[in-house]
Amino acid sequence: MKTSLKHRNLPSLLLQARESIMGHTRPFLRSHGLSDQQWRVLRVLGNGESLETGKVAQQAFLLGPSLTGVLSRMERDGLIERQKDPADQRRSVVSATPHGLELAHQLSKDIARHYLGLEQAFGKDQLEALYQLLDELIALEHS
Repeated sequence: MKTSLKHRNLPSLLLQARESIMGHTRPFLRSHGLSDQQWRVLRVLGNGESLETGKVAQQAFLLGPSLTGVLSRMERDGLIERQKDPADQRRSVVSATPHGLELAHQLSKDIARHYLGLEQAFGKDQLEALYQLLDELIALEHS
């Protein structure tokens, strides 16, 4: 007779894993005056594309009201620009400024070095398997 798998608190484990990773990333962000949320927005806009604010919220995993404050601070700090959507004046589009793009590029290199260290410590195959399992879990929960 098969026994059932003992289930652990998966959301808690995922949050702990996130905090473990972010514990290494946050010092880089803070040294440049960025919050986690601002970094997520900058990563979304880091390819130089202009996006409608709803897409930014979706891709940065931020709720609309939170995004509004994040974008205001980023605009104040010269990291992003907001403009009316030429196709629909009721909507806003957001893009990174040259300063924001440079910061995104610089931080991406710092974070990539951390990921390389993680890959060396954890093992390339195990890290790839983790990515694959997470992708499968996300796909399963979205189906």
